[in-house]
Amino acid sequence: MATPGAPTSVQRGIVKQVLSGDAVIIRGQPKGGPPPERQLNLSNVTAPRLARRANPNIEGQNETKDEPWAWEAREFLRKKLVGKEVSFTVEYRVPGSGREYGIIYIGKDTTGENVTESIVAEGLVEVRRGGIKANDDAQHRLIELEEAAKNAGKGRWSKDNAHLVRDIKWMCDNTRNFVDSNHQQPLDAVVEFVRDGSTMRVCLLDSWHYVTVMLSGIKCPMFKLENDEQVPEPFAQEARFFTECRLLQREVTVILEGVSNLNFIGSVIHPNGNIAELLVREGFARCIDWSMVLVSQGREKLRAAEKFAKERRLRMWKDYTASTPAIEIQDKNYTGKVVEVVNADAMVIKTSSGEFRKITLSSIRPPRLSMPGKEDESPIKDNRRIRPLYDIPYMFEAREFLRKKLIGKKVNVSVDYIKPANDGFPEKTCATVTISNINVAEALVSKGFVTVLRHRADDDQRSAHYDELLAAEARALKNGKGLHSKKDPPIHRVADLSGEVQKAKQFLPFLQRAGRCNGIVEFVASGSRLRIYLPKETCLITFLLAGITCPRMARTGPGGPSSSEPYSEEALQYTKELCLQREVEVEVENIDKAGNFIGWLFVEGVNLSVSLVEEALSMTHFTAERSPYGSILFPAEENVKRKKLKVWEHFEEPTNIVVVEETERKTNYKPIVVTEVLDECQFFAQHVDSGPQLEKLMEQLHTEFSTSPPLPGSHTPKKGDLLAAKFTDGNWYRASVEKVSGGKAHVLYVDYGNSETVGSADLATLPPSYHSLPTQAHRYAMACVTLPKDPEALVEAKEAFKREVMNNNFLLNVEYRVGGLEFVSMIHPESKDDIVKGLIADGLLMAENRREKRLLPLVNEYKKSQEQARKARLNLWRYGDFTDDDAKEFGYQN
Repeated sequence: MATPGAPTSVQRGIVKQVLSGDAVIIRGQPKGGPPPERQLNLSNVTAPRLARRANPNIEGQNETKDEPWAWEAREFLRKKLVGKEVSFTVEYRVPGSGREYGIIYIGKDTTGENVTESIVAEGLVEVRRGGIKANDDAQHRLIELEEAAKNAGKGRWSKDNAHLVRDIKWMCDNTRNFVDSNHQQPLDAVVEFVRDGSTMRVCLLDSWHYVTVMLSGIKCPMFKLENDEQVPEPFAQEARFFTECRLLQREVTVILEGVSNLNFIGSVIHPNGNIAELLVREGFARCIDWSMVLVSQGREKLRAAEKFAKERRLRMWKDYTASTPAIEIQDKNYTGKVVEVVNADAMVIKTSSGEFRKITLSSIRPPRLSMPGKEDESPIKDNRRIRPLYDIPYMFEAREFLRKKLIGKKVNVSVDYIKPANDGFPEKTCATVTISNINVAEALVSKGFVTVLRHRADDDQRSAHYDELLAAEARALKNGKGLHSKKDPPIHRVADLSGEVQKAKQFLPFLQRAGRCNGIVEFVASGSRLRIYLPKETCLITFLLAGITCPRMARTGPGGPSSSEPYSEEALQYTKELCLQREVEVEVENIDKAGNFIGWLFVEGVNLSVSLVEEALSMTHFTAERSPYGSILFPAEENVKRKKLKVWEHFEEPTNIVVVEETERKTNYKPIVVTEVLDECQFFAQHVDSGPQLEKLMEQLHTEFSTSPPLPGSHTPKKGDLLAAKFTDGNWYRASVEKVSGGKAHVLYVDYGNSETVGSADLATLPPSYHSLPTQAHRYAMACVTLPKDPEALVEAKEAFKREVMNNNFLLNVEYRVGGLEFVSMIHPESKDDIVKGLIADGLLMAENRREKRLLPLVNEYKKSQEQARKARLNLWRYGDFTDDDAKEFGYQN
């Protein structure tokens, strides 16, 4: 028996949910959290029961179907009451269960519409006749309304009995197929239950499927099960209440976008907007990368809403601290021209102010040596040096995609974040680059040439278009493009001819016969020196521009570092901007001794050699006279000469100068010590004046290498390198590489003049501090003397010269120069005896006929000594004078 409740006082509340045609959930107003709730059943009426799903935890319980008119009764109350403010009275309460029965009025007091009477009048519920009091006007009113409904044939009293019994599908057998079959079409639904702020149970009105939908792109705090109790995470209850107030038992539109286990992922759209966006904006949810890719519309709005909540530190973000350093407004967005593409994820951009900035594409990872899913496989089968552009799968394709799209084009740059220096890597400016409203990074990802970085949930250092990148990667993965393809990656076999003289000689005839070859400029070392990739010939060459001489760049050679010449940087920059990573045409004419190809280069029909001369950034070379372009080069040079532009700014017209031959021999003797003797009366010597400097340098070098010995094999020698080499005495000395062959290097010890072949284990990088002192071994040849041509006499002469000078101190005077070699005379420091004169007097050497007037006294002295040896028949002259005309019969020639 039901017992009467307390005196019927009027209470207020808001209808949260309609359970059936005769039961509702009413909540109070929220105060500092979710408000209290109570279930109220309509008194004196009984509604048809709705279908119920079988509880798998209760044995023997079966699924039930809708009773006739149950759904219509529920829907009548739902549309009339949910979300509205009502007043109600509790008439009685069931002992034990505490179930309450009463009357609900729409509005703030009892003058509003009586809900019980309304639903009875529609014929959707049945009035209970038992226990009717004779003096209860309200009960008699309900009976009258029911009788009127019966007479009018309304609802369950209609004669055609046109009621709806739903064919409910509580489970979906194939969730993926169900999603695909709907093609992301909007589906009408009613939200039946809210599990947490971003997860709800909905009834699809077209098919009567009951499905669980997780909002795509976001996640709210959840309820965790601990010791059989649900423990809410911070703000979980508030987030659920927020969603319930707006969606529970409201008509919505659902777009199914994906699946997660047996649950669906999708968007729930209310007529007033997207609940996901509102949750994020109010700080009740965060964006989730893995499901953001599934969002069919409004990704950027979700990200903007999250940014809004973070900046205002709302709810979940109350302790939020930005991880991205602030970027100046003027540096965040700018336009510029792309001048270089650096592999697959970076580029150099020239701004409108002329500044060069290197930027990295945000949130993407370039190809790696091992492809995804094939980490144990490597395209490098031997131990050769790795060339990332050609050896890493899809690196060349990615670089070419960017090069063809961007080089020389104007782009828009929006800086997303600055990645600080870390683990030896420099600071990176990461940005989104667009051209014609196309996101370059997104295009790369969609081609499968790069992958998307996975950021931590709390990491703000990401692309502003991160969701579009994830969606593009998902498409590339689905279509099996690029890195995601199951096919073997393309292989690029490129012959690098730089520094390989023999290989260069083999390729030279083919390139000469080919005429103009198409190529791509990969690197610019100076205004006239470039590295070019020839796709058709599959080779990489070092190319020198013919017909011109450009100012030299600063470089470090065997003689130590040298400074750059004026306008060398300008020439370098001009050549870079004109042809770096552009498609060019080359005409190969020849190669130099180092294996560098020499010829003409054309960029969009412009001869680069001519262009450099016209810009006064280079001078013509005498070889241009024999070239077909000399008629263009020389007039262009004359034009800039007259204007005194750039390299010609200090040019003065030559005047006719009468050269008077010197008649007096000049002497300026310098003390030297001979350290090495070569053939042809040549030798290496050190200047005594710089001896202390050399000793100090050697002492420091020996100490450093003995205390910190280098790792064997750590240095790969190249021809022309200045390095440290270990001599047979166990000490390290400065040396220059003359030849590399078979893993060994033939080196010249630049401070002593001796040479030897050294293994790679005995070679090491020379620290820069040891480059400053010029090389101390100077090469000289003896002046005004010739060697005999008879083999036996030649051997005697060389041995005598070596015995006389090796490791001895002399005074040296430079007599003349031939090419770069200085010819000298030497005398003993004490006796002042001339070395060559003594050897000639002993019949070991012969005087040379020189015609310079200033050398006549010296030559005459040598001839007098030679005449004395001839008369005494010493050594060379033991058989008489072999220089006569008839001496040919004895095997001698004049």
